[in-house]
Amino acid sequence: MSDQTISGNIVDVVNEKIFPGELHLNNGTIEKIVETRDVENQYILPGFIDSHVHIESSMLVPSEFARLAVVHGTVATISDPHEIGNVLGVRGVNYMIENGKQVNFKFYFGAPSCVPATPFETAGAEITANDIAELFKNKEIKYLAEMMNWPGVLNNDPGVFEKIRIAQEHHRKVDGHAPGLKGDMAKKYISAGISTDHECFTKEEALDKLKYGMKIIIREGSAAKNFEALAPLLDDHADQMMFCSDDKHPDSLVEGHINLLVKRAIEKGTDLFKVLKAACVNPVKHYDLSVGLLRNGDPADFIVIDDLEKFNIQKTFIDGKLVAEKGNSRIPSVRNDIINNFHITNRTSEDFALNVEGNSANVIEALDGQLITNLIKYDISHKKGYFESDVDHDILKIVVINRYRETRPAVTLIKSFGLKEGAIASSVGHDSHNIIAVGVDDESITRAVNLIIDHKGGVSAVSKNQKMIVPLPVAGLMSIEDGYKVAIQYSEIDRMAKRLGSNLSAPFMTLSFMALLVIPSLKLSDKGLFDGDKFEFVKLFSNSRHP
Repeated sequence: MSDQTISGNIVDVVNEKIFPGELHLNNGTIEKIVETRDVENQYILPGFIDSHVHIESSMLVPSEFARLAVVHGTVATISDPHEIGNVLGVRGVNYMIENGKQVNFKFYFGAPSCVPATPFETAGAEITANDIAELFKNKEIKYLAEMMNWPGVLNNDPGVFEKIRIAQEHHRKVDGHAPGLKGDMAKKYISAGISTDHECFTKEEALDKLKYGMKIIIREGSAAKNFEALAPLLDDHADQMMFCSDDKHPDSLVEGHINLLVKRAIEKGTDLFKVLKAACVNPVKHYDLSVGLLRNGDPADFIVIDDLEKFNIQKTFIDGKLVAEKGNSRIPSVRNDIINNFHITNRTSEDFALNVEGNSANVIEALDGQLITNLIKYDISHKKGYFESDVDHDILKIVVINRYRETRPAVTLIKSFGLKEGAIASSVGHDSHNIIAVGVDDESITRAVNLIIDHKGGVSAVSKNQKMIVPLPVAGLMSIEDGYKVAIQYSEIDRMAKRLGSNLSAPFMTLSFMALLVIPSLKLSDKGLFDGDKFEFVKLFSNSRHP
């Protein structure tokens, strides 16, 4: 006897057909699918999978992330916990697994491959090859997470290849991270056994990697948005494509998830089954997931939608249980523990003083909607003594403060944040998650940074008359509060940052990537200004002027 029967138009993605039918569920699985003659006014299809996401970037612990995601038809994630790994090591990875187990959602975590991400920054922990071998003894660790150290792969670094060897020995996939690599470099990187990449910025780059057998994950997050450039590839390469968000802030997650990419792709005229292969089928096959695809004997993981154009999610089922209905999550909030690694005291404005030592400065230029930056030259021949932000030309100070031990902050210059007053700061600073801040004057930067230190993590914004913070006590990355409440708080502080003058679509998300050394071109770590193309430190000032 079946526990439950669900009827509707069955969207059989695997066999590429649609027919009226009934799903007969028994103990969380699909016992049988019966074709009927009745035309239904709803459609049943497999649930969506985010094929590469850092849960920590939602500022929510996994149990709260799940509550928001299921509303949009997401039933599973391929989750790289290297953010908390950089703060707390293996302990942090285990925290994510255990927290996720508390709710009815399918989290598939990876073993972080690059903790710390580079030797040019200070992280709070290290995950060694031996740690990875131990993690792979846990069957819940499904893959080796993104191999960001692409120079190590290209230069045959023994430590890098030992981690890849361990993954292969345990029959786990290896995820990639190879921004801009093409030609022989891409071929060598892929031939090391690396199977995916979510960092392609252009169609040409993705095509180059596809021809060597790599799977391309189309990313659309809160900061990095590559959907428009890569979506046309679905027409000819659907079997090698997936969707991901990578990094998605809570306000964005409230608005939508993988469902938005599915709808946009269909609106572009892409074949429905090609889109759903990327959203549902390919991740299951690539990572060998225990996620149902509407087949007899599969786990009963599926969604019900109104029609194939509007794509409104009516219901989401995981293991046969209704977890979301008409925009409301049925996953309850659970108790969340706090773990952290935060060991510094308050700063003073003198800590951020910057003495002018040349006629020209190398300046980071942030790009809205991208993780990459430009290196631009700024003529400072008219500047003497201590540098003050050039608000009229949008040249501001940006600082990174080591939050694991007391050291002198790194200070440099940045363009495109647009602040006219005040400062914003965050303890979310990929990948080592030191404190990062940008502001128009040292006093404002100090106030914003000290708010973060006082709360041992968070995102903050200050003006002359106002201060605001969203506390993130779990590893300085995540809140323990209700996800919808956090989304409201984040929306408020995002609006404040924009009132201060920023015209970036996601100023805090963009800020968090200004310390991400593995993405070109110019970034700032707690140790100094870093050239991501040459993979070496670079001086801020020189005596050569840009022509």
